[in-house]
Amino acid sequence: MLEFSYDALPGRIVFGRGAARQRLAGEVDRLGSSRLLLIATASEEAKARELLTPVADRIVATFAGVRPHVPVAVAEAARAMAAEVGADALLSVGGGSTTGTAKAVALTTGLPIVAVPTTYAGSEVTPVWGLTEGERKRTGTDPVVLPRVVVYDPELTVSLPAGLSAASGLNAMAHCVEAFWAPRRNPISSLAAEEGLRALATGLPAVVIDGADLDARSDLLYGAYLAGSAFAVAGSGLHHKICHVLGGAYDLPHAETHAIVLPHVLAFNAPGATSAAARIGRALGVADPVAGLQSLSKRVGIPTGLRDIGLRNDQLDEAVALIEPEVPADNPVPVTMVALRSLLEAAWSGEAEEEKP
Repeated sequence: MLEFSYDALPGRIVFGRGAARQRLAGEVDRLGSSRLLLIATASEEAKARELLTPVADRIVATFAGVRPHVPVAVAEAARAMAAEVGADALLSVGGGSTTGTAKAVALTTGLPIVAVPTTYAGSEVTPVWGLTEGERKRTGTDPVVLPRVVVYDPELTVSLPAGLSAASGLNAMAHCVEAFWAPRRNPISSLAAEEGLRALATGLPAVVIDGADLDARSDLLYGAYLAGSAFAVAGSGLHHKICHVLGGAYDLPHAETHAIVLPHVLAFNAPGATSAAARIGRALGVADPVAGLQSLSKRVGIPTGLRDIGLRNDQLDEAVALIEPEVPADNPVPVTMVALRSLLEAAWSGEAEEEKP
């Protein structure tokens, strides 16, 4: 007989082409906010301000000091600005690092977030926050950081280059795959994960071929929403523990790290999660999900191994020591230090045949 627990997370989702320009002002009105702190990277600030013309009179300041993995110093600077200008809400326009910066402010201030994603990070629908200090990234969960409103507009992702689209889309796939064996997995989150994978697998190759394909962009954004929703409920497993440590300790690019590590963790866990592997394969439309992910990564131009994005071979032993205490106790396959070293070696080199638990 079926038994499970499912925490339905609050939050309003507005999805559609042109939604940011046409509906954002109404969503801000619903919150009753009049003093918005805009959070956007320096490179996206101009686009964000053009987009936000209908609420321009309510933007009291812009924080553009966004950095990957949200260093504590950046979080403190953003919090200070919010207090200085008397912000009553945070308007995040950008990718995962931008959303993460807004979450860092909300964590200590309780200010509501309106998120407008421009990548496929998915963090905009999770209550998970992350901060990096002293080359170590720590994460936590708090409902106060969950954005109150998320406005998904496929038009805003058209300018995302093919390489970044590919990495971001595979990062979203990692959320889906992980949701099948994460600690709080349940039938509802697994449904969202499978549908998210299907949408992402449909949209990703098409977007890399034609970045202006709005139908494909919509598929990717829809898949990213489902991926983030599944991850938010199911929680974090081995894959995310590995990637969070690597990103924080070695300043590796977030999305590319997830994209590279994903098939290796799947290959490692598949023998202990055969039902999950079958559903992942079904969503991808392939018999072998590991080979399917590797083939897709190659098609969309993802780097082969972690060595291609800055991790050195002489850092692997240290990385294993940092990751080992974070390994979930209920991982589908027992994770020994030897097995973890083998997995990381395979992800570093890109040689899948070395993956053996």
